[in-house]
Amino acid sequence: MSRPDVSKRAGRATLADVALRAGVSRSIASRVLNRRDDLVVRPETTERVLRAQRELDYRPNAYARALTQRQSRVVSLLLPDLTNPANAYIARGAVERAQERGFVVLLGEDHDSRDPDKVISGLLRSGRVDGVIVGSFVKGHRLPAALGQEGFPHVFVNRAVRGSGRNVVLDSGLASEAMVEFLHRLGHRHIGHVAGPLTLSPARDRRRRFLAAAADYGLPDPAVVEGEFSEYGGAHAADRLLSDHPELTAVYASSIGQGIGILHTAWRRGLAVPAQLSITAYDDLPVAQFTVPPLTTVRVRLGALGAAAVDALLDQIEGSPPRDVTVPAFPEIMVRESTAPPAPAPGNRPGR
Repeated sequence: MSRPDVSKRAGRATLADVALRAGVSRSIASRVLNRRDDLVVRPETTERVLRAQRELDYRPNAYARALTQRQSRVVSLLLPDLTNPANAYIARGAVERAQERGFVVLLGEDHDSRDPDKVISGLLRSGRVDGVIVGSFVKGHRLPAALGQEGFPHVFVNRAVRGSGRNVVLDSGLASEAMVEFLHRLGHRHIGHVAGPLTLSPARDRRRRFLAAAADYGLPDPAVVEGEFSEYGGAHAADRLLSDHPELTAVYASSIGQGIGILHTAWRRGLAVPAQLSITAYDDLPVAQFTVPPLTTVRVRLGALGAAAVDALLDQIEGSPPRDVTVPAFPEIMVRESTAPPAPAPGNRPGR
């Protein structure tokens, strides 16, 4: 007897559709899809249910699963600045992976000044979430200690907390190495770096790897100035950097917001980009194609970072011990019009 064809039904596939396609009861289908340990079925039955799920693109209803598994099937993602486009890419990767695993993500903005006890009581003690992904840690923040004391499943994403054993980070230092190599191949020997706040582990890692790569290429005394991860932070830092180091022919920013700010400073100083100053930035977002001139960036896998954080957290929720995870960056230079070989004889630059 052939299986019923439910592929043309309107709307989203249901558990009943999967059971019908696989030729099993709804109870059996539910237990297979929820990986119940008390289920004993033949391997071929399990395969039929999983095949039906794939064919129908069935996604379990998170609320229904929560009722049977006594979980909320909700995790919280706390980010420091929702206006930062890079955080949006991390959030997108997290949301997509959570959906694949039958969870939903509650997105929140966390500031250093917030009381961690209020965060805990508002999210975790209420039972509304099963775990937390924290992307907002800076030195002195009390939230990590509060989470540890409560024993809630949690991970830190894009921020490493020393000794926590639950950090999910991107090897962003590879991006710094790739950009130094790119600028060196263009012929630049005087390269500056606008670093992010050195209280944050990603900023420290990008700075450290920038300096190491500069040393490997024998670049003379690379200049580094710290600034906020924002357009204003980049503009302000570039002012100091270019005033103190007029010999620079290229600058690498630790965020795309900083890179846009450096472009503004160059325009305000009357510096032609890239004829007099090449400007580059970490991470690639659509806005980089629309700056004047379009900004050369190094693309990394921020979405994969968010997905890896969800996987690490859900593994904890399902009983696995916490672990550190480093996501490969696979940096790719996106060459645009903000970079060029340095001028043979720069002479006196305007705006100095």
